[in-house]
Amino acid sequence: MTPTTNPRLERIALTALRVLPALMMFIHGVYRVADGGVNGFGEYLGSVGLPAGPLVAWTLTVVEIAGSVTMMSGRFVLPLCVWFMGELTMGILLVHRPHGWFVVGGGRNGMEYATVLVCLFLINALLAVARKAPAGELA
Repeated sequence: MTPTTNPRLERIALTALRVLPALMMFIHGVYRVADGGVNGFGEYLGSVGLPAGPLVAWTLTVVEIAGSVTMMSGRFVLPLCVWFMGELTMGILLVHRPHGWFVVGGGRNGMEYATVLVCLFLINALLAVARKAPAGELA
């Protein structure tokens, strides 16, 4: 018996899988700007040894906002996923790992949420690669 599929429902699910993590990054960037936190973030980055901390902070923030909108529209998904995975991984290493795993409950400000986002961006990156590969090349 061949399993039946619902292409419309599958397309909705894959769109949600792409849009929702991008939306989380968009909200993160917009909040940083609205809260006036970009310069403070840049100072933090400088304090942990990154040169040009404020420039890095503004670059990350602009990509979080503009890149997320671009990714939500379905464009440049693979490079943006790679960017966000790198950004989030650095956030895990620099900010969240010292606080343990849990964001709430068993701890505070841990790395579980960022890790879930990295996994979602990895899934989207793999889907983007699979869409570009010739049929049957990726199993």
